[in-house]
Amino acid sequence: MIITLTGENAFTLQAASEELVDTFLAEFGDMGLEKLDGEEVEYQKIYDALTSLPFLVDKKMVVLRAPSANKAWLENSQKLLSDLPGLTDVLLIEPKLDKRLSYYKFLKAASDFREFPQLDENGLVKWLCDQAKSRNGNLSQADARFLVERVGQNQQNLNNELDKLLLFDPIITKQSIELLTEPTPQSSIFDLLDAAFAGNRIRLFELYEEQRALKVEPQQIIAMLAWQLRVLAIIKSAADRTPEQIARGAGINPFVVRKSLAITRHLDMAKIKKIVGEALDLDVRLKTESVDIDEALEFFLLSLTD
Repeated sequence: MIITLTGENAFTLQAASEELVDTFLAEFGDMGLEKLDGEEVEYQKIYDALTSLPFLVDKKMVVLRAPSANKAWLENSQKLLSDLPGLTDVLLIEPKLDKRLSYYKFLKAASDFREFPQLDENGLVKWLCDQAKSRNGNLSQADARFLVERVGQNQQNLNNELDKLLLFDPIITKQSIELLTEPTPQSSIFDLLDAAFAGNRIRLFELYEEQRALKVEPQQIIAMLAWQLRVLAIIKSAADRTPEQIARGAGINPFVVRKSLAITRHLDMAKIKKIVGEALDLDVRLKTESVDIDEALEFFLLSLTD
């Protein structure tokens, strides 16, 4: 049996591989398991592992991580896998497969092919709610969405935060999320711009002080502001395209695009260009003049509320 695991979702891909390995170990023991990294080992070692018969066990499993990084493997894998001994299972872990290769088409046809794409915001919300329920907890969709927006879309990080929240209280609320988690800098920068363009100066400076308290330097804030302004410019120039089309064309996460849409409704392209120019002037000043960085950045942020 050949099983292929592929996709950019490292968290679910790893979970699936661990489950398959654990199932094999429970039945046949660790003497039948061999793990090889295709980026490090020679092709001959892979060949030997796949063609040798099990020793002192009824069946063996060979786990190959990223073997497609090995040129010799790409040239010989189809014949080798087609002639596998019946007592050998192969687990191929290929996070990044080139769909143009015949190797990809072969695996699609000849193996148990399982893809693990990154989850979008809605997928993460559903996953968090399901995970909370499976761990005897409770998390509403609204609070799950708040958690994603607060800590980001890294699924491993979300899983860790979920464990912490459930340990504190099986019934997860917005209050417990705010108490036990730290917002990601990028999420906070979005909220900071949102407050600025909404004219909410009190909230704006609260968020700025939070960032500084978290040891985020003004230069980092400027860099994140520049990145967010670029996203706003891309969205504003995209006319009537959907968030998914914008994200695909610009190489931006769809979650970021959807989250930024509300801000762009209050801006036109001329305003965005003006802000970008002012941000550039600020960056140049900070690098060439002796100024109070916090004071200069706060003044720039204040100008956004007008």
